[in-house]
Amino acid sequence: MYFRALRLAGLCAAASLLTACSMGGLMGGGGSSSAQTLQNATPNPASVAQAQTSALPVIATECPPIKVRPGSEAMFYYGGGQVGSAKSLQYQGVIDETSRNCVVSNGLITVNMGVVGRVLLGPAGSQSSVNAPLRFAVERDGQAVFSEKYTIPVAINPPAQSAEFVKVVENVAIPYLGGEEITIWVGFDTRG
Repeated sequence: MYFRALRLAGLCAAASLLTACSMGGLMGGGGSSSAQTLQNATPNPASVAQAQTSALPVIATECPPIKVRPGSEAMFYYGGGQVGSAKSLQYQGVIDETSRNCVVSNGLITVNMGVVGRVLLGPAGSQSSVNAPLRFAVERDGQAVFSEKYTIPVAINPPAQSAEFVKVVENVAIPYLGGEEITIWVGFDTRG
């Protein structure tokens, strides 16, 4: 409690010192009209065009959404052909989080995308290692422009009954003019 009061007193003293300072020299002078000029400035088309051509690649303002493909949110593996039997479940995989970021440059949108998931042992499970089959895909105006299946090894160390996995796919380049509908898909792909 004493330290909190001391810290509060220090912050109040610093604030009062700062309010007593004059910012005139830092902000271009007290009564200068340059601040007014900048405040009321409107860019002309030529200055906007010049700024756009000399700008560095920028992060896309509308990075495509990343979605888990319906029906591929989880994977289940059963033993002895007992599909759907809770007692026969050896393991299941789930996707916990998805993420992506994008950079637009030279008519391309470059996407980095990733997932975090878990593999959990079921009542019949005793695996120490499981391969999680994940598929990342990108659709542009309804057409697949990228699709890749990855096998992620997941080690489950006893006595743990679950383990987390992370997969990141980097630098997927997609032609981008602006206005296209782009969707990033991810999900388990258990097909052979």
